Amino acid sequence: MDERRKVLSLLKRHGLVRPKELAEHGMSRDVLRPLVKSGEVVRVARGLYALPDADVTENRSLAEVSKKVHHGIVCLLSALRFHGLGTQNPYEIWLAIDRKARRPIAGDLPIRIVRFSGRSLREGVEVHDIQGVPVRIYSTAKTVADCFKYRNKIGLDVALEALREGWRARRFNMDNLWQFAKVDRVTNVMRPYLEALE
Repeated sequence: MDERRKVLSLLKRHGLVRPKELAEHGMSRDVLRPLVKSGEVVRVARGLYALPDADVTENRSLAEVSKKVHHGIVCLLSALRFHGLGTQNPYEIWLAIDRKARRPIAGDLPIRIVRFSGRSLREGVEVHDIQGVPVRIYSTAKTVADCFKYRNKIGLDVALEALREGWRARRFNMDNLWQFAKVDRVTNVMRPYLEALE
């Protein structure tokens, strides 16, 4: 099988490909240029390629950012949007990274970085397959607790809306919420709102 077919096969399996991934599969990066020129492959962002007929879903930007920023975890407003909670429709992809990590460069993809640390960074992470790309996103309960933790950044009204909608839709239970409230150290902030739900 020639390199062109290998690249197309890789794109069919993974949805999005970065040039360095071609090298990991024993292929030359140079094969991308003629494929783009012929229209068999499209450049969706700087250093990110896809098939032209690939489905462009609402969550594709999450997959694109995940390919570019491997250590990032989709959080806060972007996680709410993914889970279908609230009315927020952020322009930027909100990503959690370690507080000591270097600020990632995502090229022309709009990202908003939030610094997390310790258990708050590590716990509550789910991996979702979006167009063949594994994307790390905080769970619904973790996202709600994070919204309370970062209420000064996103607004208390957003956190309350997410809490009410998630509870009504049974997307989490009280134990889940309480667990992540402890992880995020917002038990005192969340307690009156959780008591009001019961």
